[in-house]
Amino acid sequence: MMWVFYGLPIVHPDSTLIITINAIGLFIETVYVTIFFIYSNKRSESMFVGILCVVFNIGMYVSPLTVMSMVIKTKSVKYMPFTLSLFNVLNGIVWMIYALLKFDINVLIPNGLGSLSGMIQLILYAWFYKNHWDDDEKATQKVQLSEI
Repeated sequence: MMWVFYGLPIVHPDSTLIITINAIGLFIETVYVTIFFIYSNKRSESMFVGILCVVFNIGMYVSPLTVMSMVIKTKSVKYMPFTLSLFNVLNGIVWMIYALLKFDINVLIPNGLGSLSGMIQLILYAWFYKNHWDDDEKATQKVQLSEI
């Protein structure tokens, strides 16, 4: 589906082959999954959809890892917004509590990992927070010195 989106003229011009081939593949996969859901028993259907949810949810939570590596390399939180990190951990904790109450393993696994990832982000933010302001102060000092 993402390749179909990528192949759209507003995203990537002159990509007729990409959109054609992937649209056909998307249609075939949609038919296959529809037939699978019609004829599968509900328990295995729930497990299949649950596994997909776990995979995509983990992807959502670990996507800030690239920013976290940049924070460690630059020793600055300039590119990691605090509110995003805070609400990432809060969201993970709330859903993890829900999963523990209902004991839903498909909700517990990704949100437990998401809570951990969010806590690591907050720890990094606290650790490198002062460096972020040092960079801003240095930039201000350079501007002031150049004006003199």
